Amino acid sequence: MSPMRETPQPHSSRLTPFAGHPVVAGIVPGQPELVTLTAASWAAALHVDLYAGYVDTSRITVTEYPDGTVHHSEMSVDVADDSWRERSEQIQTFLGEVLADSGITWHFRYLAGRPDRSLTHLARAVDASALVVGTHSPGISSRWHDFMDGSMAARLAHHQHRPVLVVPLQVVDWHAANPWQ
Repeated sequence: MSPMRETPQPHSSRLTPFAGHPVVAGIVPGQPELVTLTAASWAAALHVDLYAGYVDTSRITVTEYPDGTVHHSEMSVDVADDSWRERSEQIQTFLGEVLADSGITWHFRYLAGRPDRSLTHLARAVDASALVVGTHSPGISSRWHDFMDGSMAARLAHHQHRPVLVVPLQVVDWHAANPWQ
């Protein structure tokens, strides 16, 4: 039996200072620009770069590189699908339009696999001070997904030591009779 490995825990000695360290934002196509703008505002206030990462869950990571990029491939060797290239260009175009007047330097990384693991890799690789992600839009499918898998923000907060800023994308009425509606 192999010896049990101790997982490093959050501690003041592991704190990455906000000043001088980039911000990582998790980007999802079709997501309101509020997440990107919030991350850009934070990066501008800190005078740091923004790394926007999109995680394609239909692909797998083959190799992770020190700059936060990854080599990825289809999940099945029997499928040849290059649609990711077009999606990557669309996301970069979106980012260019949204961030045009932000005054920050931004970088885009097309990632693959599990979003929490992929964004954690990117944050470690660029030595980010924090991560920014958006909430799910309210609804039964969103709540079912969170119930079954947990929210990505919660997984990020529980599996790495950087702070996670969660941007609300829609507010739910506190007085709703049924929280599952």
